[in-house]
Amino acid sequence: MKIQISLLYKTIWGENLVLNAEGRRYGMQYIDAGLWRVDFDDPDLKAGSEYSFEVWKDCGPDNCSGGDRSLICVRKEWKGHRIFSVCDGRPSFMIIRDIWNDRPSDFPFYSKAFTDVFFKRSSRVSEKESFCFRGNGNVTFSVSCPGIGPDKALAITGSGRYFDDWQKPLLMNDCRFPQFDIMLDVRESFEYKFVIIDKKTRRIVSWEKGPNRCCYDLPASGSHVLINCHSPLFDPDHWRCAGTAVPVFSLRSRDSFGVGEFNDIKLLVDWAVATGQKVIQLLPVNDTTADGTFTDSYPYSPISVFALHPQYMHLPDAGIRADKTYRSLQSELNSLPCEDYERVNREKTRLLRQSFAAGGSSLISGADYNDFIEENKDWLVPYAAFCVLRDEYGTADFSKWGKYSRYGRKIIDEYCAEHKKQIEFYFYEQFCLDEQLSEVVSYAHSNGVILKGDLPIGVSRTGADVWVFPYLFDIDSQAGAPPDSFSETGQNWGFPTYNWKRMEEDGFSWWKARMKKMSRYFDAVRFDHILGFFRMWEIPTASVHGLLGHFEPALPYSAEELALKGFDMSDGRYSSPCLDDGLLSEIFGQGRVTDIKKKYIKDGKLRAGVSTQAKVAAKFVSPESVKIRDGLMRLLDEVLFVEDPVKKGYYHPRIAAGSSYVYKTLSEAGRKSFDGLYNDFFYTRHDSLWKKSAMDKLPELIDSTGMLACGEDLGMIPDCVPDIMGGLGILSLRIQRMPEAPGEKFADTCKYPYYSVCSTGTHDMETLIGWWKKDKKLSSSFFYDVLHCAGDLPSVCEPWLCSLIIERNMGSPSMLAVLPLQDWLSIEEDTRYHGDPSDERINVPSEPGHYWRYRMHPDLEMLLENRVLCSHIRDMVKGSGR
Repeated sequence: MKIQISLLYKTIWGENLVLNAEGRRYGMQYIDAGLWRVDFDDPDLKAGSEYSFEVWKDCGPDNCSGGDRSLICVRKEWKGHRIFSVCDGRPSFMIIRDIWNDRPSDFPFYSKAFTDVFFKRSSRVSEKESFCFRGNGNVTFSVSCPGIGPDKALAITGSGRYFDDWQKPLLMNDCRFPQFDIMLDVRESFEYKFVIIDKKTRRIVSWEKGPNRCCYDLPASGSHVLINCHSPLFDPDHWRCAGTAVPVFSLRSRDSFGVGEFNDIKLLVDWAVATGQKVIQLLPVNDTTADGTFTDSYPYSPISVFALHPQYMHLPDAGIRADKTYRSLQSELNSLPCEDYERVNREKTRLLRQSFAAGGSSLISGADYNDFIEENKDWLVPYAAFCVLRDEYGTADFSKWGKYSRYGRKIIDEYCAEHKKQIEFYFYEQFCLDEQLSEVVSYAHSNGVILKGDLPIGVSRTGADVWVFPYLFDIDSQAGAPPDSFSETGQNWGFPTYNWKRMEEDGFSWWKARMKKMSRYFDAVRFDHILGFFRMWEIPTASVHGLLGHFEPALPYSAEELALKGFDMSDGRYSSPCLDDGLLSEIFGQGRVTDIKKKYIKDGKLRAGVSTQAKVAAKFVSPESVKIRDGLMRLLDEVLFVEDPVKKGYYHPRIAAGSSYVYKTLSEAGRKSFDGLYNDFFYTRHDSLWKKSAMDKLPELIDSTGMLACGEDLGMIPDCVPDIMGGLGILSLRIQRMPEAPGEKFADTCKYPYYSVCSTGTHDMETLIGWWKKDKKLSSSFFYDVLHCAGDLPSVCEPWLCSLIIERNMGSPSMLAVLPLQDWLSIEEDTRYHGDPSDERINVPSEPGHYWRYRMHPDLEMLLENRVLCSHIRDMVKGSGR
């Protein structure tokens, strides 16, 4: 079969179109009026072959390195195309009238959250079957239209006898949804439009906008034309839904074991269905087991971005007998108000090891198990070796593992062979976890519910990923966040930062493998701290506070630039701690100035033992020394500029320096000059740099899977972020008490963009009840100015108030309204928590080493039995049009 592919595309002088088919490029011939064409003879392209269009340009000798004339690719499509065959009739000549595929404005609807769950079609065929059009006809129309729900269909109608002059719409096939196709046997030219049909009434509910489309050039006998059409534009029908956010460890059921388990998500799915919700959002579920203490409860510090956390396993499904002893221990752990992380994980591991030792080879001999090992061996083998070595040496700090401190394929393969049984235990553990979570995913999908996962921005610096791929990370710096409403001194997460340049060299393969593993379980993904893909807040390992960090990438000022602005950097006075008596008195008190100077200062500088915050933190660990420790930390923060760790002689203005003591010592002219530098640096200087930084990474990561992309974009947001996220189809996050607009106390929920996720809070914030109690001034302003309520200010956020706040969020234009479980429970007196509101808070960002252990106080079975709560939420969801 001969194939001809044509494309209408307007180029500029020097540009040419190229068709890239299966890695082989073919130059296209320019015909006329923007029409390009290329012809193929069988067997060059077959059904299922993939191709895409590219724009290449002659860069000319003046624009090429070395002065040689060469061609460069200047533009590629977002998504490629497939060759299709006509199974019936077997035409000898296939003509494809194609379109250029840019990332569509409705990109979120192309995610598997919609194609595989929300808008799933029962008629969808396998990928192999989808490459063949069936039917007798000479023209096939194909168009992408992902926003049409399963209760509606796409149809085509037009002029002429075939359509009874616009009176007869013909339903299109949705077996390749979101692509719709129809094959026609036409003998006359016609104009046409696409329309949306209500499946129940069979009536047209919407006509596409714009002028009529035309089909004038019909194929000759023996030929078939495939017309790939641009997506039609209809009046917006903004589909919206609701959901619940809760960590897995916070779930409580009568079958759990002191901690929420993957199996408990099934009950949460049942509750979501009963309340009309469609989304379950979870915190990260990766393994974080480093030293077995409560500090491992921090879910954003994975020792492997591929492995699942063993604590989420339901032991009876892994072969552990639920006997009297098991039930007794289960009852004891479940009776605790929150998770005892150390004991739960210790007991679960003990029981699983006992079962594995007793079961032996019978547990690891099935085909499913062997398939799992084969499919996951690239990460699973190093992970298992890491765990066994961690157990053997009693630490996850691989620098202390002797000859195994540096990962090597050969030496680790030998180690695995020598410790076969221990390695197989971790294989089996991950196999069981994968089976259980996969079963949950299938159950959720069968009930029309999606799972939304959380992609941590960082990894543990003593984890398997850093051990195996040290060249992908910068272990000499720490990732964190600038000061914000969560922490006045910024956040220091302790993670190594990424070597993005090295990652880009292999096409971000580590990231793509990570995304692929996530997409096995999740239909949507929350990019934790998405701003880190634009620029990361890097903190030197010698520092503790985030105040002494800097953005990377960045364009620091040279010493010469700063000198022109009145800041002479040669003597270090603006980049070294200010040690004058006024500051010492302010921090330590007038009576202690002499003593502090004697003990910790020499020759106008801090002594070597306290010259960095890391040294101070290590030196002053007792409760009695907290004041000295915090005072010296504050002293080390007192700089106007932070020197770049790589480009010596270049400086970053210290973040939030306007509130520092050293800033106040400047003259009025000095403060004005610094303010100008500061505002330029943090708000305008890096816009194009950070835009390029994000565009170098995010498109490839997002396109590597079909997950619906959502970004946690709270905090100090560069101007380029909204445009980039919008252009890439990444849903933003909106929280009313964290407004984006400067000077606003509260965001207006009515003005949220459609492509966003709105919520009443995050795991880093107080619940509605806790927030109301914490700041009466703010809650008063919200009560009178936002809710427009009258009367006395309630002392607590009563159920009717919580309902009112939630209704505002539910009524927002946001595509997703995903609320913390605690806030959902607050709308009814018998399900809200009546103890200290801080008990329901999951994390306190300003608290290093926080214990993540919150568990819901009622169990999931009770929520399902509570008809009043279920009805209340269901009515709120339905009443908001979600």
